[in-house]
Amino acid sequence: QVQLVESGGGLVQAGGSLRLSCEASGSIFSIDDMGWYRQAPGKQHELVASITNNLNTNYATNYADSVKGRFTISRDNAKNTVYLQMNSLKPEDTDVYYCNANVVQTSRAMVEVWGQGTLVTVSS
Repeated sequence: QVQLVESGGGLVQAGGSLRLSCEASGSIFSIDDMGWYRQAPGKQHELVASITNNLNTNYATNYADSVKGRFTISRDNAKNTVYLQMNSLKPEDTDVYYCNANVVQTSRAMVEVWGQGTLVTVSS
């Protein structure tokens, strides 16, 4: 069993910042790619940001055009945690943000895991 627990969402005014956290727990051997998604009612699914686990090289990151330059994804492998620093927030960023991870379990079986979501509300 592997679980992702997200935190850090809340209410913020436009132009403000939030930092989302997602901690994986359970029978984890290692974690490969991790990412953040959002899909508000009436909107399409969107990969907000993703990050690889390159070990001996720099992590590779990818961002949706709508958040590029404002959001930063990072990870702490020792804590099995991925972060999303969200700056210069806009009302259109309002959504439930979901963490995703590709996990190698202690059994060496691989599984894709989703978090429960954390709500981000940006007021105008």
